Amino acid sequence: MKKLLVITGPTASGKTSCAIQLARQLDTEILSCDSRQFYRELRIGVARPSEEELAAAPHHFIACRSVTEPYNISDYERDALSLLDDLFRRHDVVLAVGGSGLYVDALRLGVSSMPDPTPELRARLQQMPIEEKRAQLQLLDPDYYARVDLRNPVRLQRALEVCYMTGRPYSQVLAEQERVPRPFDIEVRVVSVPDLRDRIDRRVDQMMADGLLDEVQSLLPYRHLSTLRTVGYRELFPVLDGTKRLADAVAEIKLNTWHYARKQMTWCHRYM
Repeated sequence: MKKLLVITGPTASGKTSCAIQLARQLDTEILSCDSRQFYRELRIGVARPSEEELAAAPHHFIACRSVTEPYNISDYERDALSLLDDLFRRHDVVLAVGGSGLYVDALRLGVSSMPDPTPELRARLQQMPIEEKRAQLQLLDPDYYARVDLRNPVRLQRALEVCYMTGRPYSQVLAEQERVPRPFDIEVRVVSVPDLRDRIDRRVDQMMADGLLDEVQSLLPYRHLSTLRTVGYRELFPVLDGTKRLADAVAEIKLNTWHYARKQMTWCHRYM
């Protein structure tokens, strides 16, 4: 049986280097499950693998789309399964690497079939301030609240839609979804390190030295897109507006990245 070996873990834990080392040992290829590394315009702030790393092992779903092109998790599942069908003709084992838990689960389990909200419910939730969405989700589904990115309005919205449509916690509905059979085995390995917060701080400092502020400057025309509500970008737009000090923004990136990493660790505990 062919095998998909998934390497996941929190940001800055060393997933990329681990996956490349394994890919070279196994003479195979790597699929990215990082939902922000898909985009060509995002490089420094999403810790895209370097040119040397990309040359060390074949990678897929890296810098393959523009931020202006809509691309959702269902699109990714479809495209990734099609690619895997081709790769498994040449390899017994293929690697997938990334810390975006929903995208990892799209490969493992399939995209959940959830009820669609009524137009009235969707419109009402779209008008709801994000602070109120967070409060409602914390009340209706504290388990999902503990692991979701609370700055991601799309995920907050979808979770609330399902809670209201089913009368049940979104996390419970997710857990009960029937797994879609895959024609390959799946193994998940979680990368963890003891000094994660220090590694995050050092990586943010390196990103700034590598020109992250200039990268954000180049993305000003796209700042309204949900893709740019990502840690490392959203904190720096006010600096360019002149409404925030650079040092404060860098400190905020470090703290928000740490908070995001903790949520990733909560998600990863399900695989351990």
